[in-house]
Amino acid sequence: MKVGVFDSGIGGLSVVKSLLEHQLFEEIIYFGDTARVPYGSKDKNTIIRYAIEAVEFFKNFELDMIIVACNSVSAYALSEMRESATCPVVGVIEAGILATSNALTKKDAQILVLGTKATVNSQVYTQGLQRLGFKHLHSIATTLFVPLVEEEIYSGEILEATFKHYFQNIQTPDIVILGCTHFPLIAEALSNYFGEETVLVHSGEAIVEYLERNYNIQKYENTPSLKFFASENPEALREIAAKWLEIK
Repeated sequence: MKVGVFDSGIGGLSVVKSLLEHQLFEEIIYFGDTARVPYGSKDKNTIIRYAIEAVEFFKNFELDMIIVACNSVSAYALSEMRESATCPVVGVIEAGILATSNALTKKDAQILVLGTKATVNSQVYTQGLQRLGFKHLHSIATTLFVPLVEEEIYSGEILEATFKHYFQNIQTPDIVILGCTHFPLIAEALSNYFGEETVLVHSGEAIVEYLERNYNIQKYENTPSLKFFASENPEALREIAAKWLEIK
């Protein structure tokens, strides 16, 4: 099984990390559109155009599946990608909704969705969870998190001040959906801020749960092989991947 993982930048490496840990594929090909990151501030038509271009890039590799790690693309461009692709295309939002539903036992739980402006404005998470009967939903476009993660700021005073900027007036949630693949990189800091009773839904673990439930994908004995591509400065992407994924 050969999978392509697509993200607007480096954040999708958090999904790759989960795929590596669970060994669901034999080969992982990652493409980050680093020249045009972030997608979350762009309009729907632009996001769709970039997503279709990514599908065309992946056609060079005869993939068995494409995983869209970018929440903004998952919100706006999945149907167009599926029309253009020659293999199944899976997005992280469906997976995040499933993981949230499985993690909660009560419909009146306080759910906080964090994402880019594009993801939050799409209301895909909110509408999907409302259809499942969840009532207390709050969404925040935490757009400052993306450049902080891109700058490898995962803790410290700047991040703490950003948390206070976004969260000082909200009730402590039962669950927080990390609706951007950059956000798992600051998960530890978020957990410390909200407290250990707040559950964080991570796109990487959610997509693994979704694939195991909906596709006949079995664990392989060997660690998947990896290839990294970027629309700008691919060497920088490979260096970050080596650090985040602890590979040589």
